[in-house]
Amino acid sequence: MMGTSMAREAAPVDQKFRRRAMVREQLRDKGIEDEAVLAAMGRVRRHEFVEEALQAQAYSDNALPIGYGQTISQPFVVAKMSSLLQIAPGMRVLEIGTGSGYQAAVLAEMGAEVFSVERIKPLYDKALKRLNGMRYFGVKLRLAAGALGWPEEAPFDRILVTAGGEELPRSLVDQLGEEGVMLLPLKVSGGGQRLFRLKRKGERIAKQDVGEAHFVPLVGEQA
Repeated sequence: MMGTSMAREAAPVDQKFRRRAMVREQLRDKGIEDEAVLAAMGRVRRHEFVEEALQAQAYSDNALPIGYGQTISQPFVVAKMSSLLQIAPGMRVLEIGTGSGYQAAVLAEMGAEVFSVERIKPLYDKALKRLNGMRYFGVKLRLAAGALGWPEEAPFDRILVTAGGEELPRSLVDQLGEEGVMLLPLKVSGGGQRLFRLKRKGERIAKQDVGEAHFVPLVGEQA
């Protein structure tokens, strides 16, 4: 009994050590320079966003299944996207695809007010319970088709889409505020996906290709 108790007490320390190693070896050493992102990901307990059987792998640089054909993105991808968004405290961020809730928690740790949309009810229910239990009260969740966004709360300073569509959803463009930035993966000719960073200036949208992407498909109306 004593050995079991000691193992349970040691587990949080072990996960904290792994989290620090993740930040150092998988993020900082691979080019992530945004200190706000690094600090946030050093605080968010990623192992609590996956099933218990996968917690030993939580700080490996891999995407992990969360059920219903969805995944929690690998840490480097989360860090890269969070850096590309250039979050400042107080920004209103729309996330399309809550999934486990991990990305939303990272953004909240960076000081953003997060509005996250999930279409799969069991994932929505789990994320809501998890985020509330971890006291991320600055994250608001909605059960809806992601491509429709959250028009009642628009405009947003930043929009992050974590699923790949055929083309840019007009409904999301309309919810992007002046000088707002949107990050989303899109299918490209020849197959595959690319990650694009869009910046709005009035009615103009500047579009920048920022690299290869591998995300689940964006589905539903206007996807």
